[in-house]
Amino acid sequence: MIIGILAILSASAAAGMRIALPLLIVGLLRSDLWSQVPLLSAIPPPVLIGILTSWSLFELFGSKKLLGQRILQIIQLIFSPLVGGLLAVTVVKIANLEMSPLWLIGVIGGLLALVLKLVQVGWFFRLRGLPIWVIFIEDIICILLVLFTFDAPQNGGLIALLLLWIAIRSSTAWRKWYQQSSQVSDTDN
Repeated sequence: MIIGILAILSASAAAGMRIALPLLIVGLLRSDLWSQVPLLSAIPPPVLIGILTSWSLFELFGSKKLLGQRILQIIQLIFSPLVGGLLAVTVVKIANLEMSPLWLIGVIGGLLALVLKLVQVGWFFRLRGLPIWVIFIEDIICILLVLFTFDAPQNGGLIALLLLWIAIRSSTAWRKWYQQSSQVSDTDN
């Protein structure tokens, strides 16, 4: 049960970083492609491979430029909860886990993906663009999280929990930064 929860967290955290890349990897790792993924199982696999491959390439290469980062931040912020929920439900189905209600698992996965994406968007706007080395690390972690979901769920779940801890720490740092900047502006007035 705990290993299943860690696998769900790992997949959802990957969706909080990229949206098409985790779905593409999950589909290509399975022999039945996306038949276990809700909503995507209705789309023909050749069409889905084309769409996910194109979007994954844009995520990988477009994120290296500031304009690409801005476009991706908006689109990923909208779709990361959906993809996080889809991946959480998919992990439950693929691993044959006895968890219910399934919609609650999807909501939790979507919320984790949304929290991680919100933190990334916050850092993006605070730093006025993410450094290239951060983007490369994010790409690597995203791929590792998807691979760990099925091969080493303990490791993937622990990485997801570590990312959640970093997100919580970031929010407290932003709060302190905001309070300091508001105090400075009050003294200027």
